[in-house]
Amino acid sequence: MQLEISPTTNGERPDAWCVFIIGNPSPSVKLPGPSLFATITSFFNKLEGALYQILERRLIQQVREFLRRAYDLDLPKIVVEQPPKVELGEYAMPFAFELAKRLRKAPRKIAEEIVAGVGPIEGFDRLEVAGAGYINARVKRAEVAAALAADERAKVDVPEGKILVEHSSINPNKAAHIGHLRNAILGDTFVRLLRFAGREVDVQNYIDNTGVQVADVVVGFRLNGITLDQLRRSIEDPLFELTLPLFQLPQRSPGPTLVPGPARPFDYVCWDVYAATSQWYEANPEQGRGMRNEVLHAIEAGDNPQAEMAEVISTAVLRRHLETMDRLDIEYDFLPRESEILHLHFWDAAFTKLKEGGVLFYETEGKNKGCWVMRRAGTTKKPETAESADKAAEDAESGGDVAEEDQKVIVRSNGTVGYVGKDIAYHMWKFGLLGRDFAYRRFYQYPNQHQCWISATEGEKDHPHFGDVAEIYNVIDARQSEAQNTVIEALRGLGYNAQAEHYTHFSYEMVALTPRCAAELGYQLSDEDKAKSYIEVSGRRGFGVKADDLLDRLIASAKSEVDPRHPQLSEQERRAVATQIAIGALRYFMLKYTKPSVIAFDFKDALSFEGETGPYAQYAVVRATNIFRKGGLDPDQFGGDRARPVPTEELARHLEGEDGNDIWQLWLAAAKTAYLVDQCIATTEPAYLAKHAFQLAQLFNYFYHRHPILNEVNEGRKQFLLATVAVVRRELIRTLGVLGITVPPVM
Repeated sequence: MQLEISPTTNGERPDAWCVFIIGNPSPSVKLPGPSLFATITSFFNKLEGALYQILERRLIQQVREFLRRAYDLDLPKIVVEQPPKVELGEYAMPFAFELAKRLRKAPRKIAEEIVAGVGPIEGFDRLEVAGAGYINARVKRAEVAAALAADERAKVDVPEGKILVEHSSINPNKAAHIGHLRNAILGDTFVRLLRFAGREVDVQNYIDNTGVQVADVVVGFRLNGITLDQLRRSIEDPLFELTLPLFQLPQRSPGPTLVPGPARPFDYVCWDVYAATSQWYEANPEQGRGMRNEVLHAIEAGDNPQAEMAEVISTAVLRRHLETMDRLDIEYDFLPRESEILHLHFWDAAFTKLKEGGVLFYETEGKNKGCWVMRRAGTTKKPETAESADKAAEDAESGGDVAEEDQKVIVRSNGTVGYVGKDIAYHMWKFGLLGRDFAYRRFYQYPNQHQCWISATEGEKDHPHFGDVAEIYNVIDARQSEAQNTVIEALRGLGYNAQAEHYTHFSYEMVALTPRCAAELGYQLSDEDKAKSYIEVSGRRGFGVKADDLLDRLIASAKSEVDPRHPQLSEQERRAVATQIAIGALRYFMLKYTKPSVIAFDFKDALSFEGETGPYAQYAVVRATNIFRKGGLDPDQFGGDRARPVPTEELARHLEGEDGNDIWQLWLAAAKTAYLVDQCIATTEPAYLAKHAFQLAQLFNYFYHRHPILNEVNEGRKQFLLATVAVVRRELIRTLGVLGITVPPVM
């Protein structure tokens, strides 16, 4: 599809033409008279991947080649910045200051020599010296704008190998809460970033269905005399209410219930049972410890009533978790479970390798007596002498005298395997190092027909291939850093250094509530709590926001705004719009903070249509779409099915001068989407793309208020302004899509 930008407003034939191509150029395009089409097409076809990034690489390459020729220097890294004002250029390089000592010249003198000697660079207008030695680079605005409008991204070399992203990994013992949402949204967004960059990605959600959290819920139901049949009935029949005489549970959890009738969803019931069991443990520590250990052993052994109860509970809660995440358009490919890691003897295979490799040793004294332990990550000390080096080698083989505080227990003295041990086995499988595989069966089919698989001891013959990947990203909160480092050190200890280098702990901080938000949810706060900047949540205490309650509350709040604004829409349409706004608000709120930041969630802040929020960015797209609608144009087809003449010289004129600088800043920001995606992947920080969406929306709103587009009397300028809107709208939709945010038709 093409948008032909033709010449004049007075009907005369042009001396030259400029063509925007949106989509692939048609072979039937024929231009009258002389044309700039060949020059710009050449520029298009040499672009690879992200426009802004490719220009930057081209600039660096040519400057590096000049430095080799002129000074016999090879700079491994040339820093490129953005000038403080767009009128100073699009790129700034400060490396002349770095070279001043080596070349014994003033930075400005070096910069002048480089600018004079580099020569022309394709896509660039010129290089300039600025200040005491900066080199500013100016691009050919008209060419770059034409390339951006064309939206042609040539194929790039994508690294081989599949990437595995593990996220969510919620214990299947209770309803998902707000903290789990940050994990899932971060993980899902990182998956979208990788796929946008052309990578093949497997999405996995690790299910700890044999751990203490599930055991505690089993204990809670047993204390109340609940049978397997009663559990199954409560899961299958939404009107069947379990009677739990020992625990005084609330009639309803805070927030609206998702099912009709008196019963609560099963994961909500488990939420309350888990909290009540934790309180019972505090009152009965010895009895509680004994019951927990008994149930843990039974679950790990399998094939007994307690293990069956754990299976029923964890499977039902897991299904609810998938339904909750599906509301946010978050999907998984495979659900590996700890039960199969044990029952298919993954751990046994890993245990043998770890012992033979000297990674694990058996402790015969001290508080860890009877345990299999390994040295904690980061505690290995460098030997100071040859004699101590020999002693260290002996210690490594036998376990040696590793201080207790430097020991990490992998297998407890009672024979149960800790979380980290099973995680080591799981990650050896991920990298294809274990020599074993799961059986697989279908578990959950999403409304879009995407199939989610689950591990099994006996499975289906035909299934996708999982595992054996090139890279791993684990989205796990910062409190698990030690456990993650232990897994990495175990891989290194076994000699798998390459795999350890491609194992990334995608760490993030917790989510809390503002005191205002906690009070709105009905929690009783002390005066001390009210003075805090945030209130921590706790699953064991039952204090927190369930994910479904939060979503329902956000949708209801958004709908209260949509209803009076759009009474012409049906109830179903208004609810659909409210849902898109609510999900956009939630996802953006979780993504706009950098990962090390503690988030204090607040309903009012998240749903605001102003400021750095999801609805603000969504509204910019709606506003852009309305411009085309009012003009009787289809924004998705604009420029695609008909030629729209605008003179080439006028195109250049629109991007010059003070007014042109403002508009060019908007075009330049729109050109950075793919560049920002690459930055987010390299730094494992999606917040940069969220910030990009906000800044692009800000610049567009400024542009919108300054330029009455549809009332522009100059037809050539009007078409240019519409092309600007089309490009920004496209890039905003694309950016929000990578963030997992869709745009409603109205706001």
